[in-house]
Amino acid sequence: VVTDLPVMVRHRGGHTAVVNSKAFDMAGLSDTTPDPEGGRYFREDGRLTGKVAEHAMDVFENVGSWPSVDRNTRQRGASLMLRQMAASGLTSTTDAGGDMEGWIAYMDALDAGDLATRVSFMPLGEDPVYAAMKNTGMRSGFGNAMLRIGAVKYGADGSASERTMRMSTPFEGTDDYGILTMSQEDIDAAVDDAVRSGFRIGIHANGDVTIDMVLRAYERVLADWDGENPRFRIEHCSLVNDDLLKRIKATGTIPTPFYTYAHYHGNKWVDYGPEKMRSMFAHRSFLDYGIPVAPASDFTPGPYEPMMALQSMVTRKDMQGRTWGDNQRISVREALEVCTLNGAYASFEEHEKGSLTPGKLADFVMLEKDPDTADPESIKDIKVIATYMDGKATYEA
Repeated sequence: VVTDLPVMVRHRGGHTAVVNSKAFDMAGLSDTTPDPEGGRYFREDGRLTGKVAEHAMDVFENVGSWPSVDRNTRQRGASLMLRQMAASGLTSTTDAGGDMEGWIAYMDALDAGDLATRVSFMPLGEDPVYAAMKNTGMRSGFGNAMLRIGAVKYGADGSASERTMRMSTPFEGTDDYGILTMSQEDIDAAVDDAVRSGFRIGIHANGDVTIDMVLRAYERVLADWDGENPRFRIEHCSLVNDDLLKRIKATGTIPTPFYTYAHYHGNKWVDYGPEKMRSMFAHRSFLDYGIPVAPASDFTPGPYEPMMALQSMVTRKDMQGRTWGDNQRISVREALEVCTLNGAYASFEEHEKGSLTPGKLADFVMLEKDPDTADPESIKDIKVIATYMDGKATYEA
């Protein structure tokens, strides 16, 4: 137990953390401190437990000293991560919520010729990188086929896997409805600023309450929109209903639900219950409504491996064999289209990638088995033989 230094242990999802008593003391917090707007200090019998969520973590950023990572290490880390993604069969990825240090790391790796996958970089709206891009006239679409600026990213509620997303009904056996991290006014202002600056926008919204708020902002801006639909995004878009699906379709919004979560995070879904899970990560519903649902892992909270993603979307079974929302199953072919054509469409790149078509980029993967004929419950075990980008191998087994 550490008592003389402040300690914070973050959940890999970034929405919750555990903090020791020394950190609480240095931050000037006590059992009677009220929860901040958009955050929560968890308590038992009126006493702080050490667990904090969402904006309640913000105060600790100025407590103690934090480790720093130098520029060269960040570049090597970006290159390593993308090589690992290439080894899993990925040729393109989206960094949804990147910061200034991350942008520089990608740029340095690009200059060194060490990007193993293509990157769509979504700057985090609250990070200096977004302000810098706006000030220099950069906008969504700037860049090249290897590194391109995507939509700006904001977060309006909590997490699915950490059980803090804002819903209209509570988590199983509780009176907890989750946490909002942006107000309707905040969301409206973020959308207005993005449009004014030439940026598309993607807002993290897991719960049905939050998805409704984001759609209200999009509907307002699109009411008198002139020109091509901007394909605004809803990151995660986890819990939906028929009304939300109709509005997503009508606005041309791109939902990006987690594609490995049903399989990987099975124990978390007990807190939502079987009935609610029939409306979560709703790939079948999106496709039935004619919505080009895009792929998303939200790595690090969820695995990025596309073979696991196919299995998860096709079977909806977790690692213990439990089924979560069998009504949302889709076919292997549909899952492949989600991960290829729909992914390219989400980033306005469908004319250059997403299918093996003459004139498009020669990005493809070779697998040891055809997922379409393999046992659905062993798709994640299919080995990647080689991954190619521009017709050149980025990975060979």
